[in-house]
Amino acid sequence: MANVMSPIVAERIWALPLSGSAVKFLQYLVSRSDFGGTLPVRQKDMAAEYGVTPQAVSGLMAPLCDLNIVLRPRSEERNGNSYRLHPLAAKYESPDAMEAAFRAALARIQAGDLPNLKLPTYQQAPPAPTGRPKLQVA
Repeated sequence: MANVMSPIVAERIWALPLSGSAVKFLQYLVSRSDFGGTLPVRQKDMAAEYGVTPQAVSGLMAPLCDLNIVLRPRSEERNGNSYRLHPLAAKYESPDAMEAAFRAALARIQAGDLPNLKLPTYQQAPPAPTGRPKLQVA
């Protein structure tokens, strides 16, 4: 079985306004999630697995929630701090499954049923300098 991670987050993770610890925690969440983004683990269990306090998990989760990479259920739907990855940030079992999930997620975003990711727009990397470097010894 393949494991396809969303290129939307994977290719832009370097540009996210996140600390290194939050990026590392996002990688843990993706690895721990089910296909499609469901996180089958409660916050206190995440803390135990990750080796931090539940308060630290909250601190690591907050910036990911602010960017809508991690979605909190509405208060009436909460079930023991159940979180999930945004469908555009989740992993999938195949490229076809990811494409179908992306199409459904985009339709839900357009319908106002799902928040969009708050990712920085892609900026092209500056061109590499050409020619030999200008080195001088002082």
